[in-house]
Amino acid sequence: MLEPLGLKDKKVLVPRGAGQAKSFSQLVEKYGGISIEIPLIAFRPIEINQRLQTAINEIDTYNWIIFTSNVTVDTFFSFKSIEEFSTFPRVAVIGKKTEEVISEKGLKAEFVPSAYVAEVFVEEFLPFVAPGSRILLPKGNLAREYISSSLIQHGAHVDEIIIYETYMPSESLEKLAKLLSADELDILMFTSPSTVDHFMNVVKEYKLESHIGNCVVGCIGPVTEKKLRSYGLPVHAAPKEYTVKEMVKSTIEYLEK
Repeated sequence: MLEPLGLKDKKVLVPRGAGQAKSFSQLVEKYGGISIEIPLIAFRPIEINQRLQTAINEIDTYNWIIFTSNVTVDTFFSFKSIEEFSTFPRVAVIGKKTEEVISEKGLKAEFVPSAYVAEVFVEEFLPFVAPGSRILLPKGNLAREYISSSLIQHGAHVDEIIIYETYMPSESLEKLAKLLSADELDILMFTSPSTVDHFMNVVKEYKLESHIGNCVVGCIGPVTEKKLRSYGLPVHAAPKEYTVKEMVKSTIEYLEK
């Protein structure tokens, strides 16, 4: 059983923006930690182009649409609201949060994998995909191509369309560098490979490698863990269930050893 103050007085990096950080920070504070919100990742919709407009206009020709994150859901429906669609494909999602956001839009996720990674998604989703199926896959500019390439190999027709760009907020650079140089962060938590890349770009730019050696590192998912290890960073907490809640819990379990 976790100590109620398992993160007592620990300063924890929360790498999300204002819109997404609240529940993460509340969880850290629930266990006595001090949440330090520094968005390491932000998203901006692309300018709508002809390819995206055509996909939206022809939405009734798709058998499935796949949403891999809540950001993808929110961005997609920023171009055209759900009420404006007369028909909509069957929906497949990755992640509890994505499923929740889809539900809030009035849609039902008809497929949710047992684990929230692309490899498991593909393995479990393929039996639902008939050869020749048309699938729409909106994504960010840094997303992997594993899902689309696997489905195409299976005989599906996949329209993989970038709908948003991922970037590091400029205001986070100086804030992160200042806190790291003063050794003001005890625990680093990463939610995606992009957050790792953006973090390490700051570390390298400001030559702060010596200031992260004593930090406890937690992450969500094997791809993020692999990215951390590629930089030579240790990974102290990487839960089997890929959620922020489980990442926080596994970090506390590491601290209590």
